[in-house]
Amino acid sequence: MALMERVATLIRANLNDLVDRAEDPGKLIKQVILDMENQLMQVKTQVAIAMADEHLLKKKHKESEEKAAEWMRKAELAVGKNDDELARAAIERARASRQLADNFAQQASEQASQVEALKTALRKLDQKLDEARAKSEVLVARNRRAKTLNRAGEAGLKARSQSSDGSFDRMTEKVDQSEAVSQARTALLGDTVEERLAALERDDEVERVLAELKAGRKAKLES
Repeated sequence: MALMERVATLIRANLNDLVDRAEDPGKLIKQVILDMENQLMQVKTQVAIAMADEHLLKKKHKESEEKAAEWMRKAELAVGKNDDELARAAIERARASRQLADNFAQQASEQASQVEALKTALRKLDQKLDEARAKSEVLVARNRRAKTLNRAGEAGLKARSQSSDGSFDRMTEKVDQSEAVSQARTALLGDTVEERLAALERDDEVERVLAELKAGRKAKLES
């Protein structure tokens, strides 16, 4: 059956290999777990249905056995009444019921085997799901760590390559030159007298406003 084939595929799945080959291990492992949970629910449903069918077949087998016994009792009653024709008819009914009971017994046996197979698959899938849940964080973290190491290695190679061709040295020289030019311009221009006086006035204004605020606050506290 298709369900059992899908379950078997999930059970045989090697989580380590799947994660190693995946472009997005986190997304993959979540999808695998989701698939397992969905299949687990389906298998549980199938187990319940199969068990119900087995119970029904056993019930039908018992009923057919009882009917066969009842027809044989009626055949004996007919014999006691010297009614051979009625006895033959009852015996034929008993034989048909016995054959039907045998068929139900065979089906019940086959159904019991299917129930056990489903239960086994359910246990294995449940164990695989527990394994996937337990390994998910470890597998994803391991893959993330490997990617980080790879990026670090690539960055190191790139840094060494840039250093070897003098790119960083040239960049440093440009920055040093720009800073030197800025410092020279500042030294040459300096502050004019007007700018210095304006700065003093701004400072005085700030101090005056601050003093007024403090005085106002003090007056409120004393009132």
